[in-house]
Amino acid sequence: MDPSRRKFIEKTSLAAAGLGLSNHLLARQNPRLKDVNGKLKIGIIGSGFRGQSHIDLILRRKDCEVTCIAEPDPIMLASTKKLFDDAKKRMPKIYDEGPHDYIELLSKEKIDAVIIATPWKWHVPMAVAAMKTGVYTGIEVSGGISLDECWELVDTAEQTGIPLYFLENVCFRRDVMAVLNMVKQELFGELIHLECGYQHDLRGVKFNDGISAYNSGVEFGDKGFSEAKWRTWHSVYRNGDLYPTHGIGPVAEWINLNRGNRMETIVSMASKSRGLHEYIVNHPKGGKDHPNAFIEFKLGDKVTSIIKCKKGETIVLHHDTNLPRPYSLGFRVQGTKGLWMDVNKSIYIEGTSPAHGWEDAQAYLDQYDDAEWKSHAGDAEGAGHGGMDWFLMDSFVKCRLENKPPKFDVYDAASWMSITPLSEASIAGGGTPQAFPDFTRGKWKEKK
Repeated sequence: MDPSRRKFIEKTSLAAAGLGLSNHLLARQNPRLKDVNGKLKIGIIGSGFRGQSHIDLILRRKDCEVTCIAEPDPIMLASTKKLFDDAKKRMPKIYDEGPHDYIELLSKEKIDAVIIATPWKWHVPMAVAAMKTGVYTGIEVSGGISLDECWELVDTAEQTGIPLYFLENVCFRRDVMAVLNMVKQELFGELIHLECGYQHDLRGVKFNDGISAYNSGVEFGDKGFSEAKWRTWHSVYRNGDLYPTHGIGPVAEWINLNRGNRMETIVSMASKSRGLHEYIVNHPKGGKDHPNAFIEFKLGDKVTSIIKCKKGETIVLHHDTNLPRPYSLGFRVQGTKGLWMDVNKSIYIEGTSPAHGWEDAQAYLDQYDDAEWKSHAGDAEGAGHGGMDWFLMDSFVKCRLENKPPKFDVYDAASWMSITPLSEASIAGGGTPQAFPDFTRGKWKEKK
């Protein structure tokens, strides 16, 4: 771990340790703290665009409400407040006195759950602080900064007994859930190989001056807007699969990772880096003399990882965000009886499909459509990411209200996030294999 990161974690952990035990003990003794109206009280840490998406979904529901928010950015806070005004809902308590004011929120507010939707480096310190105060914790997805912080998540959850819900929304995508039904009913036979990844042209997000949502400029850091303030720095200094969980989450369900199976080793390689430099040089607001044109970006434009699992499956994982391309997570599910591929929306089942010929997958997706999607497609209409965000929020709220284990828990969070530092280590070592830690400490063998 680099010294600046270690100092950051130590500073935040010390702040969290000073929160006191009152909220912690109260939550452990009364795990269903609800107001007189029976609503779940939720705090939001980070109300940027992703946090606002969560807030919008909560405002639609009758079984929960946002009672407090920590957000230091006045621009984001203004648009957050507008959500409450437009919905004619009570304004939550606001904590906006700098990036560490979330500590005040956790120490003062009696909430039933908290959702953390902040820049990546804050995820683990904030989640650790929340669990230490006894608050049921939802954490947005990201890759891990280090293996140490992945272990810190696990250790804190085990020491406090507070559940952590890892908010991976792609697991609720309609086709992903239909394919899960196909897998359970052994349509593909025994699974052999899977592919997934994050393949999304984010150049306009990484260089954004706030004039428009995308493709607005070549600025980042202090001159950037929204994610460009922080996300681009990862491309400057890091070389690995920076955002693995949208891909590995669904794969984990298909092959029961941490539930009778686990990832064992990973090998990663990265291409050369050209995409972000070319974007700056060729952009109307950039050019070869723009200061950012002299930055050497460390992140390879295309990062490819191969993972071997305990039960013998292989996974190819892609990270591709700095080149021009359409969006695709690139799923492939292949077994002894056939395969489904997301990229060409096709399926092949031996003995059913034309010999050596693809079929359009839609008829199969309709046939194996998930029951929850059939029942609640209307509720999910208009929700983010094609409706899957509604199902994520519904699962998060119901797991907390009913005191059920999170659908994706701290062991999932740690193992999926660990792909990032392990891929970085493999690339730095010329593609050397890296072993996955067993964050479950053997529990994966019995867990269903």
